[in-house]
Amino acid sequence: MKRYFPFLLIVGVLILTFIFPSVEFHNVAENPKFDTGDIAWMLMSTALVLIMTPGLAFFYGGMVNKKNVISTMLQSVICMVIITVMWGIFGFSLAFGDSIGGIIGNPSTYFMMKGMLGNATWKLAPTIPLLLFAMYQLKFAIITPALITGAFAERIRFNSYIIFLCLFSIFIFSPLAHSTWHPDGILAKLGVLDFAGGTVVHMSAGWAALASAIYLKGRSEANHAPARVTYVIIGTGLLWFGWFGFNAGSAFGANHLAVNALATSTTASAAAGLTWIFFDMLRGKKPSAMGTCIGAVVGLVAITPAAGFVSVPHSLAIGIISAVVSNLVVEWRTRTSIDDTLDVFPCHGVGGMVGMLLTGVFAHQNVNAANVTGDGLFFGHTHLFYVQCIALVAASVFSFFGSLLLLKITDMISPLRVSAEEETIGLDISQHGERL
Repeated sequence: MKRYFPFLLIVGVLILTFIFPSVEFHNVAENPKFDTGDIAWMLMSTALVLIMTPGLAFFYGGMVNKKNVISTMLQSVICMVIITVMWGIFGFSLAFGDSIGGIIGNPSTYFMMKGMLGNATWKLAPTIPLLLFAMYQLKFAIITPALITGAFAERIRFNSYIIFLCLFSIFIFSPLAHSTWHPDGILAKLGVLDFAGGTVVHMSAGWAALASAIYLKGRSEANHAPARVTYVIIGTGLLWFGWFGFNAGSAFGANHLAVNALATSTTASAAAGLTWIFFDMLRGKKPSAMGTCIGAVVGLVAITPAAGFVSVPHSLAIGIISAVVSNLVVEWRTRTSIDDTLDVFPCHGVGGMVGMLLTGVFAHQNVNAANVTGDGLFFGHTHLFYVQCIALVAASVFSFFGSLLLLKITDMISPLRVSAEEETIGLDISQHGERL
């Protein structure tokens, strides 16, 4: 039965396409305010964010042992396949459908992408078609579970990972996306600021990564030499390039806010990359390619929630602070028994939390008038910072303990951990029958 079940699911999807053709013409406005410039930019941003997932595959693939490169890279790429199908059927509705208690969307709202034709728009992005908004948000849903894979690299069964990523997308990512980015979401109503996914993407993935590393325990082998540092460098370049769509695209238009998000993103990344290697040198280490790349990505993570709310000088501060904090947490992690293979929690989880808190410190309404919560702590206001702290704790608890539960459920359905023999052989051979 296990052999037939996956294909039967695909047959089920095929049947749904005949039952729900989704050809309804949704004319919500006689004179839609579509802007061709905004549409062009969002089409480009959607493509930019998608390229981040192959970039992540290179970034992670270069860090693992040579016998696990293909498996690690495929764990990122498979998210592009599976999450896209889920998103088209019910995923977008869970994240952005009619609100159910401010926590989750009604899965029937956009089931099988119904109501996407014609002049339909998203209420916070009125100048682009709703279908374009849905495809842009899809890319965030793809990369979030892919980020987790670095924590359990080299020891997870591929079939079990597929089950976990589906559960994570439904029960962790979708509620957080709805709560934070839907106007009726509980965190949105509280006034939480998350411009492009510090909470929804990076914190959720970071806490899930920590839960995964604890649940699966450590690897059996001591040889953890990276396979290809050049892959890491290529991956960093693709991530940085794609992140312009990730952050600047979250302005949902070709406007001054997109320009600000682009500028703060690149300056924070540069500052973090430089700080990481300078901090390593301060502690007697050599400036390394790995350190530069990891630092640059940490800066991109930390600026993500703040990109459209802070100025360039404060983006530099966010990059510097996040690099030092994440570097210290990486050092702490190495002295524990937690085998977070590629330090996903110290870099993405902690980076996201630092960025979220610093958004509450440096945000200013002159940067983004849509920030109705108020200016940050640096400017003498406390309300926004308190709101960010409350959301940080709530999202952290939900993501960590929710992920632990999903890991247990997955393990009951299909064992998560590969056997000792399969781990020794390497996941490329044992899981996929392929060799680098």
